[in-house]
Amino acid sequence: MTIRGELIDELLKDYPNPQDVLAEEGLLKQLTKAVIERCLETELDGHLGYPKHGRHGHASGNTRNGTSQKTMKGEQGQSELDVPRDRQGTFEPQLVRKGQTRLEGFDEKILAMYARGMTTRPRPGAIARTLRCGGVASLDFQRD
Repeated sequence: MTIRGELIDELLKDYPNPQDVLAEEGLLKQLTKAVIERCLETELDGHLGYPKHGRHGHASGNTRNGTSQKTMKGEQGQSELDVPRDRQGTFEPQLVRKGQTRLEGFDEKILAMYARGMTTRPRPGAIARTLRCGGVASLDFQRD
């Protein structure tokens, strides 16, 4: 797959200086945070058995219970992630496990996905395999 120019232009429009892409709050750090949080939400969808705002969750005995913050260290410095949780406390994320504090090699995976022109909308199975998000390959990564 070739890189769509429109995608790159959209991602880089707020970064006139190339060094800003890798800066402390640059594009790469924001992409990493966004993709990890999307994967975690999708993992929770699979754990609960219904999507966010889905009607199936009411009266199921276990529902979403907001998020908790987790500080992760990676190649781009520290990132604060919003990790979703469930009411019963049974959700065990696979991408960022409980007690994990480092994101080794994750930045390269994010860049590789975008270099191939992949977004989170059309190919959740490929994203799950690339990021090793256990059990989320068949779920919908789209969010409004």
